[in-house]
Amino acid sequence: MVAARKAAGLTQEQLADRLKCHQSFVARVESGERRIDVIELIVLARAMEVDASTLLAKAEGATDADHRI
Repeated sequence: MVAARKAAGLTQEQLADRLKCHQSFVARVESGERRIDVIELIVLARAMEVDASTLLAKAEGATDADHRI
């Protein structure tokens, strides 16, 4: 998500403004401290003006095949 945000030319604060939330929320999501659900993924993608499937594919590629919940 960090790469997508930066590619969109946004700071954490600017993205938070678009999302109408605190910058700390964006920081927690980017650090992996806060997981997001599919609806939040769609909202984040729209705020960064990217396709949600692109973000999902990047997340899938960064997750180990044997990752456990």
